Amino acid sequence: MNHQDKPKSISIPLIISIIAISFAAIFVKWSDAPSTILSMYRMVFASIFIIPIAWKKRDAFKQITKKDWFFLVFSGFFLAMHFALWFGSLKLTTVASSTVILALQPVVALVGGFILYKERTNKAALVTMGIAIVGVMMIGWGDIGLGKEAIIGDILSFLCVIAVVCYLLIGQNIVRKISHWIYSFCVFSFAAIFLGIYNLIAGIDFVGYEKQDWGIFLLLAIFPTIAHVIFNWLLNYVNSTTISMSVLGEPVGATLLAVLLLGERLVGWQIIGGIFVLTGVFLFLIQQKNRIAYKDAG
Repeated sequence: MNHQDKPKSISIPLIISIIAISFAAIFVKWSDAPSTILSMYRMVFASIFIIPIAWKKRDAFKQITKKDWFFLVFSGFFLAMHFALWFGSLKLTTVASSTVILALQPVVALVGGFILYKERTNKAALVTMGIAIVGVMMIGWGDIGLGKEAIIGDILSFLCVIAVVCYLLIGQNIVRKISHWIYSFCVFSFAAIFLGIYNLIAGIDFVGYEKQDWGIFLLLAIFPTIAHVIFNWLLNYVNSTTISMSVLGEPVGATLLAVLLLGERLVGWQIIGGIFVLTGVFLFLIQQKNRIAYKDAG
């Protein structure tokens, strides 16, 4: 990417992403369709929506090497796992419980980034990350571990964190070689294929769902998926740890929406936890903005 193509601020697109992605959990809760069907149609419709842009940029496909295709396939596989596991988690536990586990994403991303790309961070980033993680734990602590189903839901949510970090780490390497639109189209399509194969093998019906469910499939493909397109674009400028850190705002947004739209309960100290999260995310984003400005000046 040329210097002139860099965004003046990463904060605004990340904030938009957090708001958009916070609706995903609500949409899943509103549907009775199986988690893998929700995930599959989300990716199918998202891929269809991107076709016009992908066609316009079709020359970019010529730049994709065999090695790149290999990584794109695996990126789609991990994205499919992420959605299937997380949507499955939401079927078993509350929005607060499921999204709170996502707080571990920047930690896993930090470890993965160090192992694969030798990325390092500083004490200030670790402190702001710690503030946010403490806040997220405060939000979901009251709901975690309530019964067998809740425990299974927590485990699925943790596994989905590992899957999405793998997806982001792969994307961090590939998206800088090709258009983020082409990258998004490819990984969304591969994710849809993997989920379709799973549903076929598992004998899960592809049709026969209520009109409300089809509406939710479309909503999932439009609003929360906007966040993933923005994340893929931002991988041109920041690493996967930064993206993962910003996602910590999702438990706050999703929990507040769950209180308003689903009637889930939220106690006072969970509100305080939300303030911790927003504070940690804000400080982290400010620090990342300053680091980018410092690198550009150098």
